Amino acid sequence: PLSCGRESLTTSVFDRVRSIASDLFGVPPDALSADSSPETVERWDSTQHLSFVLALEDTFHLQLSPEETEKIRTIGEAAKLIEERLPVTDR
Repeated sequence: PLSCGRESLTTSVFDRVRSIASDLFGVPPDALSADSSPETVERWDSTQHLSFVLALEDTFHLQLSPEETEKIRTIGEAAKLIEERLPVTDR
């Protein structure tokens, strides 16, 4: 698993989140890391952030609160948040 802070992420969830970000932001997946953020990804602006969140909700069949949406500052944080919300069987 990939390390994001102290917790590790299930690779499949991270890969899926990274793939969504790659498609939305027009960046190759291998150019994105758990630390990729709006500061490091040129096309990741407020509009694209909303599109990213909507794509995550759609892909993982969940609803994120405005507070959770605000917490997503990196690809790794997005993956970690999704992982926390998914039933164990979907990970």
